[in-house]
Amino acid sequence: MESIRIFAGDCTVEFEGSRDRTQRGRVVVVAKPDRTVLVHDADGYQPVAWLTRADSLTVESGPGSFGLVARAGEQRLEVKSNDVTGRAEYPTTAAGVPVGSHPDTGEPMVRSAGSVAGLDSGVEYPLPAGSTVLDSTCDDCGLPLVHVERGAAFDVCLDRSCDPLDERVKARFDGEWSCPDCDSPLRIIYRGGRLLAGCDAYPECETAFSLPSGVAVDTCECGLPIFETARGRRCLDSTCEFA
Repeated sequence: MESIRIFAGDCTVEFEGSRDRTQRGRVVVVAKPDRTVLVHDADGYQPVAWLTRADSLTVESGPGSFGLVARAGEQRLEVKSNDVTGRAEYPTTAAGVPVGSHPDTGEPMVRSAGSVAGLDSGVEYPLPAGSTVLDSTCDDCGLPLVHVERGAAFDVCLDRSCDPLDERVKARFDGEWSCPDCDSPLRIIYRGGRLLAGCDAYPECETAFSLPSGVAVDTCECGLPIFETARGRRCLDSTCEFA
């Protein structure tokens, strides 16, 4: 698990970049795992100096002193301690929406940035695009179920290895549609982290379409299905002239 480092004390803060400035005060310095550095004083919520996702971050910490230098392009932030009040390092994770507890460890689980993760172990389950985490749980493993639309609506286990979405979609739509170029069946395949409808005549025919997040509700003039998505209706072929 990643950690966040915190330093406090009488510091001199120098920033070089859009507006050069030097400041001194008793401040709290926060160095995050993504190399973001924040310097806070006693006033307000806005840091007095900061550098977001620096290209490089060097931290030196010794008895009675600390210092750091962060660089991002032409910008440079340096913090030097004159008197140290305290320092600490704490484990940290991304914050997210609570989605229950892990059935094996009992740890809280949260959804953030396209995945569901445990707060203590760091275990992470990627989420399919456009999915919704449900309150109900998997009968086999106890993890939350996820509602996903890929041609039809599916409620699958959060753990892909427990209840693979691609197997459910394949059972429903494999061979359901025909290739518009050679009339061979379109097979449901999982490749590069995406569900595709690919021509059965591959490699002679390389036609393939990414399955959008939505439900198949009609048939396009080209013969492929039309999907109802969050952005409206679209053909399986996103470049279709009839869509």
